[in-house]
Amino acid sequence: MIKFIGSFNDTRDLPRHPTIHEYAFVGRSNVGKSSLVNAVVGSKVAMVSNTPGKTRMINLFNQDDKVWIVDLPGYGYARVSKDEQLHWLNRLERYLSSRSELKMLFILVDSRHGLKDLDKVILNFCKDEKIPFKIIYTKCDKKDACKFGNGIITSSTKKIGISEIQEIMK
Repeated sequence: MIKFIGSFNDTRDLPRHPTIHEYAFVGRSNVGKSSLVNAVVGSKVAMVSNTPGKTRMINLFNQDDKVWIVDLPGYGYARVSKDEQLHWLNRLERYLSSRSELKMLFILVDSRHGLKDLDKVILNFCKDEKIPFKIIYTKCDKKDACKFGNGIITSSTKKIGISEIQEIMK
């Protein structure tokens, strides 16, 4: 069973638990983070929007009291100020640097566009800080979607690649 724990603006307010593993989803605004979270857990728990930048806080979900799933705000294009975008990136860095519970960061990339500069910044940060991550290519069912290597190819609507993510989260 999946349940919403809460939305958090500050990483210091996130609960801690020594035995629960945490898996976080991050990517550019409008890459399909919330849709993928919903597909992975099999329930519409994360709010989905066509407007980039709707996820503005750290959203935490509890699955079967064994796994915490984190839907992080997007980075890059969103209809918010540059100051707000910078705030989101700083909060992401604080989150990644402070969460010992984090077992895997899923970095979502739109399969139609490939890695962008901000994606590369996040990847390099994770490598430098030794944060475990997996690249997830989203929207592979869309027209003009390209296939890229070194990641999991997914489609939230057609449930492609979902079982691979679920297997990692076991």
